[in-house]
Amino acid sequence: MPLAIVIVGILLLVLLIGYFKINAFIAFVVVSIGIGLAEGMPAAAVSKAVQTGIGNILGFLVIILGFGAMLGKLVADSGAAQRISTSLINAFGVRYIHWALVLTGFIVGIPLFYSVGFVILVPLVFTVAAINKLPLIYVGLPMLSALSVTHGYLPPHPAPSAIVQTYGADLGLTLVYGLIIAVPAIILGGPVFASTLKKYNPKPLEAFFNTKELSDEEMPSLGISIFTALLPVLLLAVTAVLRLFVPEASPFGQFLAFVGDPIIAMLITILVAIFTLGIMRGKSMLEVGKSLEEGIKGIAMILLIIAGAGALKQILVESEVSAYIAGLLQGLDTSPLILAWGIAAIIRVCVGSATVAGLTSAGIVLPLIVTTGADPNLMVLATGAGSLMFSHVNDSGFWMFKEFFNLSITDTIKTWSAMETIVSVVGLIGVLILDQII
Repeated sequence: MPLAIVIVGILLLVLLIGYFKINAFIAFVVVSIGIGLAEGMPAAAVSKAVQTGIGNILGFLVIILGFGAMLGKLVADSGAAQRISTSLINAFGVRYIHWALVLTGFIVGIPLFYSVGFVILVPLVFTVAAINKLPLIYVGLPMLSALSVTHGYLPPHPAPSAIVQTYGADLGLTLVYGLIIAVPAIILGGPVFASTLKKYNPKPLEAFFNTKELSDEEMPSLGISIFTALLPVLLLAVTAVLRLFVPEASPFGQFLAFVGDPIIAMLITILVAIFTLGIMRGKSMLEVGKSLEEGIKGIAMILLIIAGAGALKQILVESEVSAYIAGLLQGLDTSPLILAWGIAAIIRVCVGSATVAGLTSAGIVLPLIVTTGADPNLMVLATGAGSLMFSHVNDSGFWMFKEFFNLSITDTIKTWSAMETIVSVVGLIGVLILDQII
């Protein structure tokens, strides 16, 4: 019964948004409340869960997305994105530009949270596609497949790292195995799959890119452009490496922890960007402020929609639907690797959050490692791969992709959701193959 209620709720959400054209945020809140009450939660608990879900997801994302939108607008308006895209094309050629973006997404995705990498790199994708008249999904989806895979099952991201600790796995070995499995998953879910999607060429929100071509003199240098656009990556990557060799309690260790926080890294980047892409280019603070303001305006509704997804996720968690689903699957007689993937996949489909799916599954399948002798490193990867399965309307990542790329729900499922399914399934296949080798 709990699972049926969730299925009906998700179908209702799709109908409200896709057929009746109800505002997505309103639809999310209505459906969240309906599912909570139908699952037997007290009215006060439902209201509290909605508030908690919205607050938890926006507490981090409103700052990250806000700074990211500002940075994206500055990068676009200053011509930095055009400079970078031109250099990429010169290095890889228009024919292979999506491979350049895959590599960028993979490198950036290892040290960076998915949402941070998304808002940093998506404006670059928009500009590359617009200037070179390339299909938007063909260019953008490969990069996002790399970001998604690194987020879902590669340490040092939060969920995989926590699962490593839960399973008693070796972080280094898990990372090595994960890199081996990640490459084919990204290639098949990214460039190979995207090559079948050239018919999808939506017009993205104008706030996130600039189609005006600037002259060479009007653009900042390549070094300044790359440095400013990827400064958050540099800050987070360098501090992460240094913290491995510096005592956490030392003054320098505390400084590294502060600078390495994604919010602080983004704040530092914005301040640097105001100077390098604004003041240093001869712009007044009034002009720079206008770009920052326009960037924020473009994400207002996106923030509300993501908040709605957070409310639904919280209702599903507090109504214990994920635990119910896990209980149904725990007694199945099958490979622990497949079971870990399957539990994570089903929780992911029902709850939406890859992190929740991964961590919930870890607690359920942990006893199987002892009873079956399964490799804990591969169990981490199987769980992480399952947590990426079929992202849809209850996942904030689904709505970020839909709204930024300006797609319909149907087209988002055919592109984004299909890509997530591919990287999840390929990840499982890779784990099973690797299990036969090692």
